Amino acid sequence: MTLHITGNRDGFEPGVTPVTAIDESADATGIALSVLVLKAGATYVETMPSETAFLLMSGTTTVTVGNQRAELRRASLFDDSPSCAHLPAGVELRVEAKTEAEFTIYRCANRRAFPARVFRPADTADEHRGKGQVGDACLRLVRTIFDLNNADANAELVLGEVVTLPGRWSSYPPHHHAQPEIYHYRFTHPQGYGHAEHGDQVLKVRQYDTVKILAGNDHAQCAAPGYGMYYSWVIRHLPNNPYTVPEFTAEHRWTMEKGATIWQPKGLNDA
Repeated sequence: MTLHITGNRDGFEPGVTPVTAIDESADATGIALSVLVLKAGATYVETMPSETAFLLMSGTTTVTVGNQRAELRRASLFDDSPSCAHLPAGVELRVEAKTEAEFTIYRCANRRAFPARVFRPADTADEHRGKGQVGDACLRLVRTIFDLNNADANAELVLGEVVTLPGRWSSYPPHHHAQPEIYHYRFTHPQGYGHAEHGDQVLKVRQYDTVKILAGNDHAQCAAPGYGMYYSWVIRHLPNNPYTVPEFTAEHRWTMEKGATIWQPKGLNDA
């Protein structure tokens, strides 16, 4: 199944591991995802072939982009806000790993110019989305790193993260959009798992899995009890049709209404 990529469950070796490509023969999204692992003391240098984002997953690094130089560190995907370099074609990135470090890398074919930028943790808020909705069953942390609100108009990628609380839902109510998307998963425990919907398909996702989300498919998620579920999400704007907000599936929109009541068995919360 090319929608659900499970071949990296043992983790990623040092160097760059491709996961998806911009041009694929099946289920193409126009987005390339790869993972960069650096040993302590290693240096990685690349001139971007097209629009690219480097999202720090773990480690302490020094990143140089043009005249911008920043020390980026992350100890926990679940507790720490993201750091990310977003670059156009033709710009060089230099990464010096002070400790072992890992990045996820996202690309599209866009070669238009825009200012390179390094996003630091203070630039991205933890949005407590779903608070008070259906008994907090879909309360999650949403971190939008860059989108139409803070990226250059010539950029085509939108990038963010979701932390799904153990036993709860995210990307809920089910929603869809015309623009292609990719989710890449991590869990608080190596044996953690969750379920990802792609239309009427339900995919069991595990550590290091990736799911491609094609246009128009609903894609709600849930995490198994006991396991926090992280996923990065990357969307590609379409020509004359940029991503703005998703369309929630009509039959489940009522769960977003203020004061919506849900069934609970009698006596459930009695002493």
